[in-house]
Amino acid sequence: MTSIRDLLGESLGIGETYCVRLEECDGTLVAGHPNEASPMDIAVVEGGGRLEKRPPTGPVVVEIIPRVVDGRIAGRVVDTDPDRGA
Repeated sequence: MTSIRDLLGESLGIGETYCVRLEECDGTLVAGHPNEASPMDIAVVEGGGRLEKRPPTGPVVVEIIPRVVDGRIAGRVVDTDPDRGA
């Protein structure tokens, strides 16, 4: 039997990596979730130290982690070069 938790985790992509463009919103780096089925956008809460600029000028690779921050699913920057990381 599929649970609501399984469906939500699947649509949020927990543990998955995505190439996204970040923007700053109230001091937090955020991105729209690339999965249209996701009910939440992404808030970067880890790995921001890897970025040369805030927000970065190009896309970065973000891994979704199982945490919610300010109504967004949390993510960590895992690579600043989308050609290497995604």
